[in-house]
Amino acid sequence: MSSTGLEGRGVIVTGAAAGIGRAAALRFAEEGSKVLVADLNKDGAEQTVKAIESAGGTARAVAGDLSDQRVVDELVVTALEAFGGLDVLVNNAGITDSMSALADTDDAEWERVIRINLTAPFLLTRAALPHMLTAGHGAIVFTASEAALRGSAAGAAYTASKHGIVGLVKSLSVMYRRQGIRTNAIAPGGTQTNILANSMADDPEKLTALASVLGGVPAQSDTGEAPHGPTVLRELLHANPGKRSTPEEQAAAIVFLASDAASNINGAVLPVDDGWSAV
Repeated sequence: MSSTGLEGRGVIVTGAAAGIGRAAALRFAEEGSKVLVADLNKDGAEQTVKAIESAGGTARAVAGDLSDQRVVDELVVTALEAFGGLDVLVNNAGITDSMSALADTDDAEWERVIRINLTAPFLLTRAALPHMLTAGHGAIVFTASEAALRGSAAGAAYTASKHGIVGLVKSLSVMYRRQGIRTNAIAPGGTQTNILANSMADDPEKLTALASVLGGVPAQSDTGEAPHGPTVLRELLHANPGKRSTPEEQAAAIVFLASDAASNINGAVLPVDDGWSAV
């Protein structure tokens, strides 16, 4: 029997086709949870389900845009019908930005990042809460970011979206603690995932600019000048970022916060960053 209290629990994990989300879905399944795998990537979500089922676990997949209310409603209904309840929600899905400073951030980038990183988890949490409240218990875990703790880890849009996540965590933890709902977040540092490539696969120029932050020659703009955001952030990001973690290390922190072992932890933002946030 699981010592985490997660055995038999109904769990939704978003962004679970790969990276931190997939690692978290697999870890919950190992603890005996029934996992709904949510992602825009249908093939990836189904692969995660297959991995869980091949190990003897229970899982379902729902693919779609999590900022679409219809998809959100489908997620919750599917979890309730398939698992008999919804006990844990992991709001993990997200994208990064192009490290743009605010004056260089266009409307499209701002709206896309805020929609996926902040609006989508708001919608899903709002849909899940009534069922947790009826049950009298629930654990919600968000994936924030090192960028939620400082202004030097990402561009304007991503930084704003992740600071917004921390605001949601704090608000939820206060508003619903007397109803048995706990809300926390992890704040990953550098992690070995494909979020950068996925976020800007359709914009090679921005991907090159972002890569310059991580080392190499600054990307050049049409004017021959390096983009302001990457130029400023490169030195800061190289200063003391700590070692890159694995998705499994991040997943372990997510599962801990959702488990009975964290029964009196509420409203916390847990850095999983090799001490980067302490520098």
